[in-house]
Amino acid sequence: MPHERSGNLVLYGALGANVGIAVAKFVASAITGSSSMLTEGVHSLVDSANQMLLLYGQKRARRPPDAAHPFGYGRELYFWAFIVAILIFAGGAGLSVYEGLDHVRHPEPLRDPTVAYVVLVVGAALEGASWAIAVRAFDSGRRGRRWWESIRQSKDPANFIVLFEDSAALIGLALAGAGIWASHHYGDPRLDGIASIAIGLVLAGVAMLLAREAKGLLIGESADATIIATVWRLLDAQPGITAVNHVRTVHTSPDAVFVAISADFADDLPMGKAELLIEALETKMKAALPELTSIYIRPERRQDALIQRRPVEAEG
Repeated sequence: MPHERSGNLVLYGALGANVGIAVAKFVASAITGSSSMLTEGVHSLVDSANQMLLLYGQKRARRPPDAAHPFGYGRELYFWAFIVAILIFAGGAGLSVYEGLDHVRHPEPLRDPTVAYVVLVVGAALEGASWAIAVRAFDSGRRGRRWWESIRQSKDPANFIVLFEDSAALIGLALAGAGIWASHHYGDPRLDGIASIAIGLVLAGVAMLLAREAKGLLIGESADATIIATVWRLLDAQPGITAVNHVRTVHTSPDAVFVAISADFADDLPMGKAELLIEALETKMKAALPELTSIYIRPERRQDALIQRRPVEAEG
């Protein structure tokens, strides 16, 4: 699927960039003794592990349905996204703050920062390229929505996790550069440690945002409002249906939606014709909305049903 290939391109691009950058940062840290550079090396190493976890999650999520999981394994990707958020918080933010505090308490003598500056410039170029790929991939699926709204509505954690990670990485590089420059300019190596703490706080903020989004996906989020409205309009167009009671949806993977429908059928509609009507509806819905992988339509008298308010998009 194009969506899946796009997600893989983002992940592989970010993984390649982060592995190379992590090695360079660790070498620069060993040469210069910079705490913020060591923190950035750990940051890139954590990011590399995150991309591998997401690729593993995508592979696991592609397994076909079976008796134990009749709707498939798509939501396993959301579990690994939550693990990534925890890893960023513990492995990235926690270690960064710890290293920064240790460097503030026990500052090391200043060394030539030239190598660190070179690594920062190369790192910014690689991270910038990875960020640009992530931005293009995410922007292609926004459908005219604002950025933050698109992040909240996105059902594919791979794209927005890499986008957040790369954004945090670019901020971290800027903070590391500022910390190294300030420590040499003012002759105070503790400033480099303060930069490490600042990087850790940025990572903590990103981790909390990702954890919140991953939690929502794990619990189960409804489909996009336009999908629900389209389903509602298709039901309204059927003469054998007198009223739509409710349309409930949940994502079973980024590109798969289960929909449960309660509708009031005409009282004089024979059982055989009702079955044919349901089959025809399912065919129309899957043709209009390929992401609807499972459709359940229940005939139910309106006075006995739980009534859902009609979406604004479905009116008119």
